[in-house]
Amino acid sequence: MNIQQFQARAEAIRDNKAFELFVVTIIIFSALLIGARSYTIGGPWMTVLNVLDTGITVIFLVEILIRFLASPQKMRFFHNGWNLFDTAVVVISLIPVEHSETAVIGRLVRIFRVLRMVSIIPELRTLLNSLLRALPQLGYVLLLMFIIYYIYAAIGTTLFAAINDTLWGDISVSMLTLFRVMTFEDWTDVMYETMAVYPISWLYYLTFIFLTTFAFLNMVIGIVVNVLEDEHARVRAEQDAAEGKATLDDLAQEIRELKALLHQQQNNKE
Repeated sequence: MNIQQFQARAEAIRDNKAFELFVVTIIIFSALLIGARSYTIGGPWMTVLNVLDTGITVIFLVEILIRFLASPQKMRFFHNGWNLFDTAVVVISLIPVEHSETAVIGRLVRIFRVLRMVSIIPELRTLLNSLLRALPQLGYVLLLMFIIYYIYAAIGTTLFAAINDTLWGDISVSMLTLFRVMTFEDWTDVMYETMAVYPISWLYYLTFIFLTTFAFLNMVIGIVVNVLEDEHARVRAEQDAAEGKATLDDLAQEIRELKALLHQQQNNKE
């Protein structure tokens, strides 16, 4: 088997839906093993978990090798951030650190193996790429939200510190209290406590909730949804371009074959 055939075989395995489903199943099983290690387990069962963990690491290593061999440009394989992340996680998982001083790091790396689900499933990659692309736009919204938080926290500290020093003692604690109000975690208890001294203080809480929970959070959701739609459109455009290129390549191949056939017929007539 030559190199081209070997690469074609690797590509067939990589693009096989059953192989993709198998890798996803292994990732889920790896996540379950991580959860199982958090319980108090006897020695024999822990040995079984260690063996299963080693087997999962080997499977991940084989899967990375298949993807590497299937790549037409081997030198550009690690230019992809997800390929680099997957390889780093698998390689670090191979290091025997279970009984060393860096055992905690080894366990943390195994936890990150669950993130490989994102690199395997294209839809999850699209979601994550959308969130990353939305960050610059979200930054300005979050900055404005922080300014509103800071102003309201300063007002709360000035007015309500004498009522409840635990909730409004300084500006940082006041911001935590306002986060509690924004998430509706028993916020009415906080409001009624201040209303006993300042009956009109309900206006403070309602305006804050309308500005943050209703206005700014909806702006954040709108930005993320808009970027997600753009990302889906970009992915569809790339797929259409790839299909169009494949069609042109097939057409060019057929034209070359027809030319060769006509040339052969002319030679036969001569």
